[in-house]
Amino acid sequence: MEQPRGRSFGATQAAPALLLGVLLVQWLPALPPRWCPALLLLPVAAAFRRWPRWRLLLCCCAGVLWAMWCGKHAMDARLPRTLEGRDFVVTGQIDELPLKREDATRFAFLAERVTLDGGSVPLHGRMMVSWYDEAPSLRPCGRWRLLLRLKRPRGLLNPGTADGERMALQHRIVATGYVRADPGNAWLAGNWCVDGVRAAISQGIAERVRDAHDAALLQAFSVGDTRGLSQHDWEVARANGIPHLIAISGFHVGVAAVFGVWLAGALYLLWPGLALRLPRVQAQAAGALLVAAVYGALAGFGLPTVRTLLMIAVVALARCGRRGGHGAQSLALALIAILAVDPLAVLAAGFWLSFIGVALLLLCLQSRGRGLRAFLHELGAGQLLMTVSLLPLTLWFFGEASLVGALSNLVAVPFVSFVIVPCALLGMLCLGLCPPLATPVLRLAAQLAHAQWWLLERMATWPGAHWHLPQLTPWALLLATLGALWLFLPRGVPLRALGLLLFLPLLWPPLAKPEAGAFQAWVLDVGQGLSVLLRTREHSLLYDTGARYPSGFDLGEAAVLPALHALGITRLDTLMVSHADNDHAGGVSAVVTAFPQARRYAGEPERMPVPMSACLTGQAWEWDGVRFRVLNPAPGATGKGNDRSCVLLVEGKGGSLLLTGDITAKVEPRVAAALGGKTSPVLLVPHHGSKTSSGTDFIAAVRPPFAIVSAGWRNRFGHPKPEVMARYAEAGVPVLDTADSGAIGIEFPAGTPARASARWRLRDPRYWRERP
Repeated sequence: MEQPRGRSFGATQAAPALLLGVLLVQWLPALPPRWCPALLLLPVAAAFRRWPRWRLLLCCCAGVLWAMWCGKHAMDARLPRTLEGRDFVVTGQIDELPLKREDATRFAFLAERVTLDGGSVPLHGRMMVSWYDEAPSLRPCGRWRLLLRLKRPRGLLNPGTADGERMALQHRIVATGYVRADPGNAWLAGNWCVDGVRAAISQGIAERVRDAHDAALLQAFSVGDTRGLSQHDWEVARANGIPHLIAISGFHVGVAAVFGVWLAGALYLLWPGLALRLPRVQAQAAGALLVAAVYGALAGFGLPTVRTLLMIAVVALARCGRRGGHGAQSLALALIAILAVDPLAVLAAGFWLSFIGVALLLLCLQSRGRGLRAFLHELGAGQLLMTVSLLPLTLWFFGEASLVGALSNLVAVPFVSFVIVPCALLGMLCLGLCPPLATPVLRLAAQLAHAQWWLLERMATWPGAHWHLPQLTPWALLLATLGALWLFLPRGVPLRALGLLLFLPLLWPPLAKPEAGAFQAWVLDVGQGLSVLLRTREHSLLYDTGARYPSGFDLGEAAVLPALHALGITRLDTLMVSHADNDHAGGVSAVVTAFPQARRYAGEPERMPVPMSACLTGQAWEWDGVRFRVLNPAPGATGKGNDRSCVLLVEGKGGSLLLTGDITAKVEPRVAAALGGKTSPVLLVPHHGSKTSSGTDFIAAVRPPFAIVSAGWRNRFGHPKPEVMARYAEAGVPVLDTADSGAIGIEFPAGTPARASARWRLRDPRYWRERP
């Protein structure tokens, strides 16, 4: 990385080196103490001036040290593990916009003072808090004193799902928890903040737009308030590849900057004498930056917004200083500024989509001059370039992409950015200056948003709107990204079409299928619930689907389906739901919608939200040399509850698996008798390790080589119970827990004993990941 002679060292060289250093840190399983990078930063800074030939390497080292310091600082700020599950009195301020749902109000709480048993606790920062039952009206900026039960941020870990602990680090969340009922909970004061202005504008839109859905769309386009959007709305957005347009995007901030240029120009038209005091070019640059900054603040300063603001600031300062600049330099300076302020921004998908997208546009999109024809060509070519080139990154971060996204964006981007957003900006201006005029303007903007959404909903049903691929490997991602760059290089570059070949590892990834007589199982991490995927060579079965909560959060949609897609499941042959309790059957509707052709069995079919056949003892079938037998419930069983759970025995040539649902000790002897003492299956611990199950005689009769328990981290039931785990320990049966391990993969080869092949929490250790 030695700098060549004769070249000046500038932002375009420093930015990639700094980014590389920051990125290298994110692969580390642990970080050194903060004093270590702090001590080394000073010598690196001194060497930067002393040895200019090594500035690229030194920039990379500076990125490593700065990212280490910031990462360790953020991790050290979290609630200590020894204090998890305790009740704290916290005084702080509500941040952002509280989200009210049926079961709870969720909000970010900026802790100012934390006490435990009357003593002060050195815990400060952002907490994510839920207020259950009848929460009072919560407004942004309000100061409260609350009794909170807190724990460290911890998320579910499965193939294909988002890493919640990485997101918690990115947003500097130090604890999560909920409000405890207490007479001392009290509102202290109300303060002014930008989020309060956002809430007021959002409320003004809701009061003036009759249709609630149209108002929700306009609130999202205007101030980035997405609280009114449903899960269906986000599905439509993903199907069209436009989530970046739903909340305020960087392009919208650019439109606001143009609005600022026009406002400054209007002032000079009204008062030409201003040009004698301040040159018009500088005034328009300042106006663009001012309006863009105000609009960015109303958007909540998301990463695309900040990136665009920084680029506008670079251009504006260059204009004010009568200095030239180019797009690559502006982008590099924006990158350096973001990494200097927050190196952990590289953990966000938006960081990579924003900067790589803009970089590819600058590199590959050639100007065709001016005029409408050139504008339309650049718009169409730009959308095609962004859709294809960002396809690998989209699949990497989200597990799905939209093949209709290029056409959807070609329609939506200009209409939203040049029609809806300016109309919304005018409406927001009227809210402050002339409220009566705001009503017709906002209603017009809402009608425009309604028409746009109507079209997007139709396009969301087209083939290819939801395109899923198995989880990508880093080398497939790199090859596909290079292929996109090669494909869209300017004319004159030879053999550009060969860039398509580099997409092949992405489009046709290798899948390791079990051989005949063998099978695989994945016990997914769905918190306090259950979902197990079984796969033979050519078939697949899903046993239980996780929970669905009153808030609308559906683990079938959020965890189970992404895991199935990431594991390469394109067809589900059978869906079996043990019984109708929510933690087992809550996600069934989402799974049935995604795989309508699957055969469906349930232990309590009459209580299911979709038609299902009864699961009965004696049912059996064989797939690819693997035998499936149902051992419970008995024909004629009535009533409802755990003992009607489907119990499924899966027998391969080299091992077997017993899935028990939530059966209790009352049913366990009959299940053990059905085994006939002929097998020692890997055991799914009944009822998450409840004390009503896993009797000593049952464990002795099954004789599992090891057992798996599916339970939530620090769940309110205390599962698995210590006395139950003691029974397994006395019997010499090792137990793996999804709360500690994340999703657990189990291999049942044809000729060797079963083994746990993957524990997702331990598979790729990262410094932000909570330990077992």
